[in-house]
Amino acid sequence: MSMEHKTRRGFIIPIGGREEKDVNPRILERFVELCGGKEAVISVIPTASNLEDTGDRYVEIFRRLGVKKIYNNNITNRVDANNEIFTKQLGESTGIFMTGGNQLLLSTILGGTVVAKMIRKRNSEGVPVAGTSAGAAFIPEHMIVSGDSGLIPRVGGVTIAPGLGLTNKIMIDQHFSQRNRLGRLLTALSYNPYKTGIGVDEDTAAIIDCDGNFSAIGSGALTVVDMSKVEFSSVANTAPGEAISLVGVKIHTLLDGDYYDTKNHLVIQKR
Repeated sequence: MSMEHKTRRGFIIPIGGREEKDVNPRILERFVELCGGKEAVISVIPTASNLEDTGDRYVEIFRRLGVKKIYNNNITNRVDANNEIFTKQLGESTGIFMTGGNQLLLSTILGGTVVAKMIRKRNSEGVPVAGTSAGAAFIPEHMIVSGDSGLIPRVGGVTIAPGLGLTNKIMIDQHFSQRNRLGRLLTALSYNPYKTGIGVDEDTAAIIDCDGNFSAIGSGALTVVDMSKVEFSSVANTAPGEAISLVGVKIHTLLDGDYYDTKNHLVIQKR
């Protein structure tokens, strides 16, 4: 008796924001390759942006990269997010791209709608889903909304909301080095110490496979925060605004081409 083949979940690709779009668009080129190259059908979701031309701008960028069929899913409210036109377009797509802006617009407009369900379904069927800046923050189960800059984790130093839920193993923060966000990622992880944290620099992305392993691509770094061996956290007994004591945290810096095995907590360097 033959066993039914189980489809591998598609790649998820959080981009730290401000990705190079013109001179050396390596991250977007790699996304297009994973989606099928010139045969790709890409849906752009500009919901996070308050700018009217964001969707059209990415349609033009993907067209320049050789993609012939691109949908601008200009979803601006919850009625749109339950519209069968958009779910049909997502159903045809071999790649889904969420733009930057305000991640709370993504969660409050898409959360619980048929569009959100379709994105999860398509990813489970093997379709890559990428997001830049706010779009990257929205990818995991727990989304970092805001928080304090700086190196030190502090109680109350981060706000977390439900995300899209394409992974429950990883927490993501974006614009990471540029906005000095180590403290807020550590704070978020102190509440969820079973997760791995990825701080994604601008013009940098993590290409995460169906097993949760990932490689770095781009001109910046991925800061990987491994909480698997944490021996002590003071978060439960610390007053709001006070520093959190964390013992046993491991931090790695991954550059272009480096790979991280999340199951075994190992870095495999390109060099």
